[in-house]
Amino acid sequence: MTMPEMRFDGRVCIITGAGGGLGRSHALELARRGGKILVNDLGGSVNGTGASSSASQLVVDEITSLGGQAVANHDSVATPAGGEAIVQAALSAFGRVDVLVNNAGILRDKAFHKMNPDTIDAVVDVHLKGALYVSQPAFRWMREQGYGRIINTSSASGLFGNFGQANYGAAKAGLAGLTRVLALEGAGHGIAVNAIAPIASTRMTADLLGELAPRVSPDSVSPMVAYLAHEDCSVNGNVYSVAGGRVARVVVVETEGVVLPENSAEAVRDHLALIDRPSVQGYHEPSSLDDETSIIAKALSNALIPLDE
Repeated sequence: MTMPEMRFDGRVCIITGAGGGLGRSHALELARRGGKILVNDLGGSVNGTGASSSASQLVVDEITSLGGQAVANHDSVATPAGGEAIVQAALSAFGRVDVLVNNAGILRDKAFHKMNPDTIDAVVDVHLKGALYVSQPAFRWMREQGYGRIINTSSASGLFGNFGQANYGAAKAGLAGLTRVLALEGAGHGIAVNAIAPIASTRMTADLLGELAPRVSPDSVSPMVAYLAHEDCSVNGNVYSVAGGRVARVVVVETEGVVLPENSAEAVRDHLALIDRPSVQGYHEPSSLDDETSIIAKALSNALIPLDE
């Protein structure tokens, strides 16, 4: 039995940072499947300086030349007013918002001891605050209509670490946390929120990928985005590593742990190997703060230690 194509007819999709690279690829993929696209891009350089309306308009022209529907938007994601304006632009053009892909980003890499406040603020403002500022008005609208899909763009740099990217890594790790919280808050309102941690050959990674670059084109990431953006998406709160057609779920786990016989620094030292070691059953994978609290309560109860000690 052939399953139906995953279409976005009648759906309105906002994609930030869609003037090139991954964002452009996402926009073309969702438009090809019938989505109406708001192509947001400030049109700045990789480090966030400058602005131009041409990048987003070129993507709009690509979409319309293929028979799709799209409008350009040049507001910055990095301010509350910009986030509101982006969502309002989609509402003005198409009357609703169904999908938000938070993709906008910049790079200002530097060894941590050499970073200045501007280097930190600029990256956090676009990646982390930008996702917050655009997601909030979109989330409110989705909550009222009882349906929505939000896809955040995290990174292996934030999930696993990368030298010279303390600002970028901190912001990208924050996006994984934002994804988990919004997934919980949206679950009862028909909203699914997930994240990708992509590796793709774009102007931001041109000097990093070497021989891998031809195998990890931006359009190899967009099918996963299309799934997460679709009404058939059955997952919520997940983060996926996506590159070159390989998809893997990234999870946060914890060991079984140890209830210390005596709560002291020395006891931590003496039991550290056991604290760090997974049990025969493997790892715990808490799904929320409540779940984590329950795991802790059960461990303390099993150890016969009163919870108030």
